[in-house]
Amino acid sequence: EVQLVESGGGLVQPGGSLRLSCAASGFTFSWSGMNWGRQAPGKGLEWVSSINHYGVTNYADSVKGRFTISRDNAKNTLYLQMTNLKPEDTAVYYCTKGTDWSTRGQGTQVTVSP
Repeated sequence: EVQLVESGGGLVQPGGSLRLSCAASGFTFSWSGMNWGRQAPGKGLEWVSSINHYGVTNYADSVKGRFTISRDNAKNTLYLQMTNLKPEDTAVYYCTKGTDWSTRGQGTQVTVSP
């Protein structure tokens, strides 16, 4: 059974940084592409970033240059380093196995506010 547990969210001021983690189990993590997505209050799910099993990354235009996705296959963990955070980054952040949003965990809340 796929299990993903997100952590690392919190309250941060605009311009601040956070690093999110996603602990994965129940599948062969090193073979899987992984994604980060987010859901802001009252809005739908938004794709943020992806990394395939080769380590090739992609980003939504809204976060390009500010967020960095990475993975540690030895630890079965996915990361999202977020810098220069903006109030519009406020959302619950989720990781997913591939593009299957049904695999997402409980999410971690990121709030960017003065």
